[in-house]
Amino acid sequence: MPPLLGRSRRRTGQLADPALDDVELAEARTQLAQGRWGRVSSLLTATADDWDRRGHRLVVLAEGAGSVAWAEDWLLAEPDSADAAALLACASVLRSLRGKDGRGRAGTAAKADQDAAREACRAAARLAPSDPTPWLGLLILARSRGTDDEVSRLFDEVRSRHPEHHHAHHLMAARLAERHPEAGQDPLHEVYDFAAWAAEQAPADSPLAVLPVVAHAERYRVLATAGSEPGDPARSGHWTGRRARQVMKAAFDWWLEWEREDHPRNRIDLNFLAHAKFCEGRPAEAAALFHRIGEHITPAPWAYPDRDPYQAFMAARGAALGSV
Repeated sequence: MPPLLGRSRRRTGQLADPALDDVELAEARTQLAQGRWGRVSSLLTATADDWDRRGHRLVVLAEGAGSVAWAEDWLLAEPDSADAAALLACASVLRSLRGKDGRGRAGTAAKADQDAAREACRAAARLAPSDPTPWLGLLILARSRGTDDEVSRLFDEVRSRHPEHHHAHHLMAARLAERHPEAGQDPLHEVYDFAAWAAEQAPADSPLAVLPVVAHAERYRVLATAGSEPGDPARSGHWTGRRARQVMKAAFDWWLEWEREDHPRNRIDLNFLAHAKFCEGRPAEAAALFHRIGEHITPAPWAYPDRDPYQAFMAARGAALGSV
């Protein structure tokens, strides 16, 4: 998904913490920022092959400015550590996307960073062939820098190791939403088919049931950025058509029955669903979701197409809670 805007990160503060409700992750991240990776090692050992949680934790840990250096130190101390290698892979990918100075780089320097990140991911994959996380790192990089064929190939690599990989499906939906359909074919845009297919393939208790809502939001982002939809999603017919109503009803009904509140990225799904319900004009249903979200605001989709996510979230939440 598109990154959080710098101004919004400053404004949202802890409310936009990518660790979401994972307290252990937040504590390990603090330790890593101080150059102590023992807590991170214990956390990842305990995570084991819970692939969605492992991917979420590694990506959040990798976001720290010093994560590449600390991961390199860890790997020097423990050359056979698949956890250290995976952290270095993810951290190298994120550094290559933002640039070492945090502002992004172009030309030869940027290519060197990306090549180093790809090699770090491949090295991590060799140490742990069954782990989808190094392939997730490659997919994150390809999502922004790669060709459509590369993105599809890497998504297949992730999915072959974990068919329900939450983050990978979100990345794929965001990328597919940006592809240009033939004239007059937007109602049949491939991102909708992809999301419906993924939701149907997943087990009944999988949060991929919400992926059609994510696809709808990602397509709105693209259309609104192009000027084809209003910049204020609550004024857009995109959220009130027949397809939108069907998608939102199915996802909300599923959520009412869902008992897996422990999924590491469930707050992301709840933010997408609350946003959709509010834009659909169903404030009472949105209010129930805002209660569940609590303080865990996610930039997407509140920032779509170019809004301050904190202000958009707070305005929507205030209106929804005030209606019940």
